[in-house]
Amino acid sequence: MDKLSILTINSGSSSLKASLISPGGERRDFRYVCHSDYQHAQAFDALLHDLGNAQPMVVGHRFVHGGEITDAARLIDADEYARLESITHLAPLHMPVNLLGVDLCTARFNVPQIACFDTAFHATLPEIAYRLPIPQTLKLRRYGFHGLNYAHIARQLPKLFGATAHGRIVVAHLGNGASLCLLENLRSVDTSMGYTPAGGIPMATRSGDLDPGVMLELAKRYDNAELSMLVYEQMGLLALSDGEDSEMSALVKSSSRSARFAVEYFARQVCGAIGSYAAKSGGIDGLVFTGGIGEHSAQVRALICEQMGFLGFGLNKVANQAHLTRLNAPSSKPILLVPADEEAEIARLAEDLMATIRPNKNDMGMLKNTQVVMS
Repeated sequence: MDKLSILTINSGSSSLKASLISPGGERRDFRYVCHSDYQHAQAFDALLHDLGNAQPMVVGHRFVHGGEITDAARLIDADEYARLESITHLAPLHMPVNLLGVDLCTARFNVPQIACFDTAFHATLPEIAYRLPIPQTLKLRRYGFHGLNYAHIARQLPKLFGATAHGRIVVAHLGNGASLCLLENLRSVDTSMGYTPAGGIPMATRSGDLDPGVMLELAKRYDNAELSMLVYEQMGLLALSDGEDSEMSALVKSSSRSARFAVEYFARQVCGAIGSYAAKSGGIDGLVFTGGIGEHSAQVRALICEQMGFLGFGLNKVANQAHLTRLNAPSSKPILLVPADEEAEIARLAEDLMATIRPNKNDMGMLKNTQVVMS
């Protein structure tokens, strides 16, 4: 099958990233910072402008939540678009802007569009990990997120870790959205986020896990819209720093007590999550940092790893400051820095799905007709 020209769209809670990958493998990357629906719309306008006359043959979109389905990727036709619209409440920071990308690309490109799901990688979670201690009749469970990047990293680990890659590896995806995943034999067996991307460890503006009693008390004080805004926009590092900032890059540079507290609190919670996985799995064989904070903050990595000596992990301080791929001291179990690359995984999934539904070039027109036309 001929290679495709693929445009990947990765719209997160605080940024829009995209890549245009040619049939020959050449890649143009785009990145725009955005912290609101309006800014996301502006970012998409900038992307479409910066693409110039480029005409991809397929567009692959990152979707944070896939709901109950376990497919890694799906063609976005009218039925699939409607299904995705129906589950926007599961990830209100992400799903509306994920759909916005589909709308704008539909208006610009008459090509198939593919939804690629963060939740799919965690379909391998065992029942002991995905069930919540609530009545099953409520039909709520742990889904897990950041799966596109976890899948990308799992593909890199054999060449970076060797045989150790198939052991017990903790991947810490630390960014404005943050989670951890325990891999065994390169498959997800536990993860920190839960039913929505609001759970787990603290994030830029999301608290992570909270005592249910706290949520019950907050529900008495706020209506649904106000509570949703509080949960997704006003908690996490922003709250821990007493409103100083939600960006870790700013907090680590600050000399204020509130900023130092937020940074130390975040590192402590990451340590706690790593320790819990060590207890659940009977040990850890390797540790991976990824995501904006995980890749760029030597200070945060040092705060986390200085507590990990009892598990056999220790940083090489020079390597850590230089942000090298291998961060561990000679006597330590392996610690790696692996850049996040959801775009590579989106492109792979889009290519694989198109191979199953595009027997030959003549079928492209038929596929184009399945696209959603937005008014």
